[in-house]
This record gives sequence, C-alpha cells and structure tokens, in this order.
Amino acid sequence: MRCLLDDYALRHPEEANVTARFREFLASGEVLQGKSNPHRHITASTWIVNPDRSKVLLTHHAKLHKWVQLGGHTDEGEDWTEAALREAREESGLTGLRLVFSGLFDLDIHEIPTRPGQEKHDHYDLRFLVEADDSVPLTVSEESHALAWVALSDLGRYTQEESQLRMARKTALPKTTSASRPFP
Repeated sequence: MRCLLDDYALRHPEEANVTARFREFLASGEVLQGKSNPHRHITASTWIVNPDRSKVLLTHHAKLHKWVQLGGHTDEGEDWTEAALREAREESGLTGLRLVFSGLFDLDIHEIPTRPGQEKHDHYDLRFLVEADDSVPLTVSEESHALAWVALSDLGRYTQEESQLRMARKTALPKTTSASRPFP
C-alpha cells in the first residue's frame, strides 16, 4: 500500500493531510483489514463510470440510507484492488468491469455512525476508477435499496458529500493514458 500512497501523494499534493493520516494508520501496527479493529479499518470502493465518463453508478446504501459509490470491507490479506472490484461485482451484478488506472483514484476517511451492535468507527477508503457498460442490466444486492446510473451533471440531486463531488471533479479531468485492464 505504501507505493499506492506514494503515487497518490505525488499526483495529489493538495490532499497531503488525508495521505498522512493513511500513512499513520499503516504505520500504527493496528489491524488494517476486516472488521476486527473496532475503531478504524480500510475499505475499498469503486467510482464506476460509463465509457464516456458522463455517468457514475451509485447505490442507495441500505444501512446508511444515502447514495454512495459501491464498495466495502476488505478481507484480511486481500489485495486492495481486488477487494474493490469484488465489492462492485457483488453490489451491482456487473461483469466486465475495467480498471481505468492501476493507482488510487481517490482517498477518503469518513465516519460510520453507531448502529445496533456496532460502535461508531472510521472507514479509510481506497477508491479506484472503473469503467462499465451502462446499458448492462444491474442487480440490486441486499446491501442496497437501489442502484442508479447518475449523470455527473445531476450528481448534486443525489448527494452533497464533498468526497463524491471531489470524485466527480476528478472524473472531468483528462483521461489517463494508462491502459485499461478488463476484469470478469
């Protein structure tokens, strides 16, 4: 993960604070993956866009009751990218996901509120940019109330969360020259 963070820090020096918090967590000796650390753990998510990057796939999260990108917990020892893609497949039914860039697209630390059987804790979210065909039927999982392809120009109707608005701004940047990698 150090290489991913180093690369991200070079590409996004304006986000030095969040990168430093990830590095501190990594160096802390605490459990990073899974749910055994009750205070914080690393999650992996995907910002799934259609090929022309005019739409993003959002899920109306069943527990959080708001529109967010697809993603979730990583299993102990699981590759970060594979975890993000696994979560995307499980939550959408999509196959043929294409990782646009092998590095991190975004980093975010957000608080998960207290719920029955779970204390308030932080998710340190590693976010990857993925493309998918927006004409393929979606399958709503038990973790969602709904899935929707949302025009980036309409994102503000679904969320006002800065982390998602930030990813939308990053989506509008020129496309990376890195080759896409298809995933089943």
